[in-house]
Amino acid sequence: MNRRTLLAMGTALGLTLGLAGGALAQDKLKIGFIYVGPIGDGGWTYQHDQGRLAVEEHFGDRVETIYQESVPEGADSERAMTQMVLQGAKLIFTTSFGFMDPTVNVAAKFPDVKFEHATGYKQAPNLATYDARFYEGRAVMGTIAGRMTKSNKIGYIGSYPIPEVIQGINSSYIHAKKVNPDVEMSVVWAYTWFDPAKEADAAKALIEQGVDVILQHTDSTAPLAEAAKTPGVIGFGQASDMAEYKPSPRVSSIIDNWAPYYIKRVQAALDGTWESTHTWGGIGEGEVQIGEITDAVPAEVKAEAEALAAKIASGEYHPFTGPLKKQDGSDWLAEGETPEDSVLTGMDFYVEGIKGEIPKSN
Repeated sequence: MNRRTLLAMGTALGLTLGLAGGALAQDKLKIGFIYVGPIGDGGWTYQHDQGRLAVEEHFGDRVETIYQESVPEGADSERAMTQMVLQGAKLIFTTSFGFMDPTVNVAAKFPDVKFEHATGYKQAPNLATYDARFYEGRAVMGTIAGRMTKSNKIGYIGSYPIPEVIQGINSSYIHAKKVNPDVEMSVVWAYTWFDPAKEADAAKALIEQGVDVILQHTDSTAPLAEAAKTPGVIGFGQASDMAEYKPSPRVSSIIDNWAPYYIKRVQAALDGTWESTHTWGGIGEGEVQIGEITDAVPAEVKAEAEALAAKIASGEYHPFTGPLKKQDGSDWLAEGETPEDSVLTGMDFYVEGIKGEIPKSN
């Protein structure tokens, strides 16, 4: 056998091994995550990243995950998504409402890549959406808030005036009002998802107005840190447990549990059964969890809150059950009536009793 023959055999063998290696590499699904905040925010992004880590633990060497944190909503997010595709990602989760249109744009350019957008409503054959019924958890927090306030003044820090946030404000107020007819709610808009300084300033402004219970739909622990400076002021963990502030001012929390959803969707991508869907889970599905209600809350209030959570989880009770009116006094829901999901996902009004106007969304 001459040297030329040996070289040819070696080349063929190398090509075969290279093709096999390529097949093995293709078997490993590369998954990307685009985050609006830092993974150490202690709230929203932290919980999504916990879901990513759960995917790695569950699937082992069948997957590879990559992520980019603190991605601004807008053109920067399109570049980040595109870069992930060029790095070989075949499934990409974009985890903030403001990523919606950028995700639509990038998904259209790469029809062979699967995309999933959190809290949005625009879909395509390769673009699914997923959300959580945060308003269910807000009903439980609102009940505790209404019972615990001594000033009858509750504050709410909103991020942006989008339906998801407005749902939470309304649900919190409705349930605080049910247990305490004298309660009032003040809303401060921070116009950020994650900015500890702005969030702390918003909490301080509310406390200066006499608020002694603060709810938030922003991502950092700054409002709880501000509440801790004033005796008698309480708050709630948002998206994550924020357990470092137990037993007070953090007296309970809404926890976003994304891990089961991420594992399910990655499995579908691996199986070849992935389809574009819209998923909206709540307490019953385990996607929204109620964190430990601490001993700072009276036992009877804790029992009342837990009973409400159980009724919501079982489907026995819907947080938006009539009779309910809109802020302008017009009828919204009749006695016993509940809204269609399509109404909730487009919610752009306050319920009766909340003061102030909803600013125009940017």
